[in-house]
Amino acid sequence: MTDIANKGNFNKDKTEQIKTNTVYNNCPSCGPGANPLLTPYPGYPCINYKYYPTYMYVPQYAYPEALRLIVESVSGEREDELFYNYMLNIAPPEQKEIVASIRDDEIKHNKMLRELYWQLTGKEIATTQKDTFRPPSGYCNGIKKALFGELAAVERYRKILFGLEFLPYRNMITEIYTDELKHGSKWNYLYTINCSCQTPKGIQEITPYR
Repeated sequence: MTDIANKGNFNKDKTEQIKTNTVYNNCPSCGPGANPLLTPYPGYPCINYKYYPTYMYVPQYAYPEALRLIVESVSGEREDELFYNYMLNIAPPEQKEIVASIRDDEIKHNKMLRELYWQLTGKEIATTQKDTFRPPSGYCNGIKKALFGELAAVERYRKILFGLEFLPYRNMITEIYTDELKHGSKWNYLYTINCSCQTPKGIQEITPYR
């Protein structure tokens, strides 16, 4: 009889615990076993995470980083200009049009980002004249740097996108990062036809170009 009563109490406690978990699932300050939420959503202070934190996808939190990355993206305009001039000078004649199309897109991106920053903040991004450009050692090395730079740019623009709520601004960033994906395919094509038959000299760390 006692065993039956204890079993009943156990099942009751278990049922109450399930109900508690259900009720307090979105309130980390209530109930046992709930983890305190360091960065709640604006207006939703009791959201809890089960598998992965998602606050970094909230525009209010991502916005300051988005502004910083916009400035970072246009800070190397002069270096970009020198890089593309170098690549155009050494590219085979039949490939110059491809490199020029990428360069023209990057010029457009700089203008779009400057306009976006001005609309968001009312401020201009200061133009830096610092010349840190070092020509890559050959056409293939330049292609590799550019390719990995495009991949890094996609990740950067994705973070900028997280910080923007206004649809036209999001559309601008979408245009930019899809251009970067297109550029990556073009650089990959140029690498394939120019460099893929070269004998590797071991694994080397590649410093991405912007």
